[in-house]
Amino acid sequence: MTQRWSRRAFFGLTSGFSALGVSLLATKAWGQSPAATPPLAASFASELFPSQDPVLVREAVGVSHRDLKRVQELVERQPALARASIDWGFGDWESCLDAASHVGNKPIADFLLAHGARPTIFSAAMLGQLDVVKAFIAARPGVQRTLGPHGLTLMWHAKQGGADAAAVVQYLMMVGDADVALTTMPLDAAERDPLAGRYTYGAGPRDYFTVDVRRDLQGRDQLTIERPGGSGRQNLFHVGALVFFPTGVPSVKIAFAREGAKITQLTVANPDVMLTARRS
Repeated sequence: MTQRWSRRAFFGLTSGFSALGVSLLATKAWGQSPAATPPLAASFASELFPSQDPVLVREAVGVSHRDLKRVQELVERQPALARASIDWGFGDWESCLDAASHVGNKPIADFLLAHGARPTIFSAAMLGQLDVVKAFIAARPGVQRTLGPHGLTLMWHAKQGGADAAAVVQYLMMVGDADVALTTMPLDAAERDPLAGRYTYGAGPRDYFTVDVRRDLQGRDQLTIERPGGSGRQNLFHVGALVFFPTGVPSVKIAFAREGAKITQLTVANPDVMLTARRS
């Protein structure tokens, strides 16, 4: 029997979810520190200039999680990279400062802020800037429920600040709603593993998704999705009936259809774009 999904079925399934508790997604860029920055490719110079080189942006955001020396090299060479942001997929935007903030890397956050990065409530929470966090919430009540990159909560960022942000953690506990975890549905290996495969939706060389099971940073097996040549691999979180959302974007739904015992296709609702890819 084939499952078919309407927009109402996709988006009605998880109405009421307001926040995302996730494990961090390990991307290749996080662990890479190339010795030298490659020159601009001719295709980039002709097609995208004067936008920033997406290769450099990806690297800058990636190393902002962990590698202060490389961040310094990139920003000193191209200062605007201190404000660079990347969409890891489906609208999961992350800036260099976001990256440093959600892993609690204060030296990188301080360096970026000193070189023009735009401070946010998330960076303020991680850095223990209680008065700033209070001012944000006073100016916009309820902003504590706003999710950061990868769907991480404001409380998550405050806790990454350690002892320096203990007062922010206590304040957010008093305010409430700063750490509302998204409830997902369990999915055992017998249901999850058959979903892995290649799903094609066009004739182009990149017109397919790869769904795979990978080990996350917490050592757990996690279903992931990736398009070749895209920004990176994203975790998939189950909300029921083989419907998932990608890291940080609960508004996007990805549903798998089954015919008998076989998984035959996936459908992406993003939310107006409905794309169906057949399993190869």
